[in-house]
Amino acid sequence: MPKLTKRLVDAMTPSPLGEVFLWDAELKGFGVRMMPSGVASYILKYRNREGRQRKLAIGRVGALTTEEARTLARQKLAEVAHGADPSAERQQIRQAITIAELCDLYVTEAEGRVKASTLAMDKSRIERHVKPLIGKRTVISLTPADVAKLQSDIIAGKTATERGEGRGGVTTGGKGVASRTVGMLGTILEFARKRKVVKENVARGVERPPEGKQRRFLKPAEMKALGAAMREAANDGENEVAHAAIRFLLLSGCRRMEVLSLPVDWLDPEGGCIRFGDTKSGAQIRPIGASAFAAIADTPRRNGWVFPAARGKGHFVGLPKVLARLCEKAKLEDVTVHVLRHSFAATAAEMGYSELTIAGLLGHSVSGVTARYAHVPDNALVSAANRVSARIAAALNGDTGKAKVVQMARARR
Repeated sequence: MPKLTKRLVDAMTPSPLGEVFLWDAELKGFGVRMMPSGVASYILKYRNREGRQRKLAIGRVGALTTEEARTLARQKLAEVAHGADPSAERQQIRQAITIAELCDLYVTEAEGRVKASTLAMDKSRIERHVKPLIGKRTVISLTPADVAKLQSDIIAGKTATERGEGRGGVTTGGKGVASRTVGMLGTILEFARKRKVVKENVARGVERPPEGKQRRFLKPAEMKALGAAMREAANDGENEVAHAAIRFLLLSGCRRMEVLSLPVDWLDPEGGCIRFGDTKSGAQIRPIGASAFAAIADTPRRNGWVFPAARGKGHFVGLPKVLARLCEKAKLEDVTVHVLRHSFAATAAEMGYSELTIAGLLGHSVSGVTARYAHVPDNALVSAANRVSARIAAALNGDTGKAKVVQMARARR
């Protein structure tokens, strides 16, 4: 067993079967533990004055050098020799931390391990809902009843805010937000349980409200009314970027943030697809119809975004308010941004496409459809996307009968 060095630590490889340990020959109990995920930490194993074996995490590999970790390990062993129990003392401190402090610790630990877009959403829910409602509670005092009350308070809109007339629109409560927030809290409390901050995850037994499937979709006559409202609003000088985003959402079936945060470089009109670097399901090639690409052919492209913000270097975000104004003008009720995606799916279903094909068009993870080729969109899906987008484009333009299909170039191999 050699002395630990940076070279030996860097050469460690994770095992899918469990933790991997590498112990130091010079300082007894000092070593490195690597998790199956590849995350490695310096640790110290010792016995307290009662003879009980303890294991203490000293710090992450990369955050500390091997020699810095060895110095800290020696200091902790000196404390043990004088009767201290560093692991137990750290445990007592952790048990006194608040929910807010635990959330901050989770976010720090999750950096680099959790997908950036997922972590950004977690941070938003933590700051908007968790910290204001239960952030001051200690972790060990939290009960299932507290989690259930958190959920009901979010549903009731206690953490809803109006962001004013600027970017971002309105943050509301509701069953969906509450359910997802409690699910995230369960993940954070599981993180605490694995680190022995708490003995049980009190969020796991809380019944979450069903979010329900989206049933609202736009019929051809409603699409015609929306299209007319958009043309009228455009003549009055309304935001052309917002209108283009709404059209593209309806014509492509994409999710809201997939469209609003879409870089120009991901567009491939010739191949009939968007080459997403990141989506809810990971990197993906999404088939997109010719009519959808035509809807954004003349939109301004600034700072690398397909739908840029009017000010600054970011992308456009204030879509719900624009859509609400258009729907009021068109006399349409209960139309959210997600209804646009559902309308695309409903149109595809009405045209006779199978659930498997529709799943591929929407970007769901479907083995053998969206993942058939690593670099090339599926020709059958491109054809379907072309026909569905043409039907919707015709309805927006006032033709609620059968649409003329725009022919696409064959996808490149």
